[in-house]
Amino acid sequence: MEFVSIQKEFYCGVDLHAKSMFVCIMNARGEIISHRNMPNEFSIFMKVIEPYCYSIAVGVESTFNWYWLADRCKETGIPFFLGHALYMKALHGGKKKNDRIDSKKIADLLRCNLFPRAYPYPEGMRATRDLLRRRHRFVALRAEGYTHIQNTFSQQAIEGVGSLDVKKKDTRGNLSKLLPHPDLAMTVECDIDMINSLDLIIRKIEKEIYAQAKNHDRKALSILMTVPGIGEMIALTILYEIHTIERFSSAQKFSSYCRLVKCQRTSNGKPTGDGNNKIGNPHLKWAFSEIIIHAQRELERIKRYYERLKSKHGKGKSKSIIAHKFAVAVYYMLKNGEAFDEDKFLS
Repeated sequence: MEFVSIQKEFYCGVDLHAKSMFVCIMNARGEIISHRNMPNEFSIFMKVIEPYCYSIAVGVESTFNWYWLADRCKETGIPFFLGHALYMKALHGGKKKNDRIDSKKIADLLRCNLFPRAYPYPEGMRATRDLLRRRHRFVALRAEGYTHIQNTFSQQAIEGVGSLDVKKKDTRGNLSKLLPHPDLAMTVECDIDMINSLDLIIRKIEKEIYAQAKNHDRKALSILMTVPGIGEMIALTILYEIHTIERFSSAQKFSSYCRLVKCQRTSNGKPTGDGNNKIGNPHLKWAFSEIIIHAQRELERIKRYYERLKSKHGKGKSKSIIAHKFAVAVYYMLKNGEAFDEDKFLS
């Protein structure tokens, strides 16, 4: 957890919702100057904070709808800070909660330098990152369709229908004819129609993302593609979820953000569970966990190294160890502008 250090005369806490926001402005002594609800219109927001713009900081909790306010604040030169939603809940959680209290607590956290920082992903690459995340969702839906078709045949004890039969467009079209009941056949046909539609959508999205990636950070993408086991989709995921490696001061902080570091939690010298291990970026966790699946097919030395880890630690732990190792390698590659070095990786 990182806290922002802000020295301003005024602090503005915003409890942001889909159509409205509750705004609290207080001075450095904690005295409330303005506390009111208003619609999500930047012109109205500016009228309220304009007398204090010469020395003010705006803080918002990281929810689904902060983009517009962050962008407009940046355009007008107002310092904007995004708060980590989970950490903020832990810091100012109370028995009573409403919009008025939340906006005041956000302003208080800013004023006391206890505001837990989240990364306000900049506008330039944000839309493409969100499109890539949408592509991941469509791929997951398509995989659900594949699984449901296979499960339908398993329910009827019909053998001979494998995953390749479902994934290949020229074979899955005839699968419904193998089922004994017309409703079962329609179930599979609906799954096939969904899969065919998703195939078109996924290809359309991938084409757009490839085109945008060349303009955003071609050098970083080229460096990522030198890592064995990283294909275009994994490279693009890492590129857009990171944005810039400069936002991480160390390889361990980057690994922690990727959910590849198990954090120890103790009280009175005793472990208290691992409830915070999912804080971080799930898309990077997926990407780095996938690399070894493909890397061991490309390089024999990495395969032997992975097999040694498995014999010593088991499959699950060894996969975590090597995913962390790939994350550290990627961090230094992007930091130093260097391609993947197999000898360094295995040293």
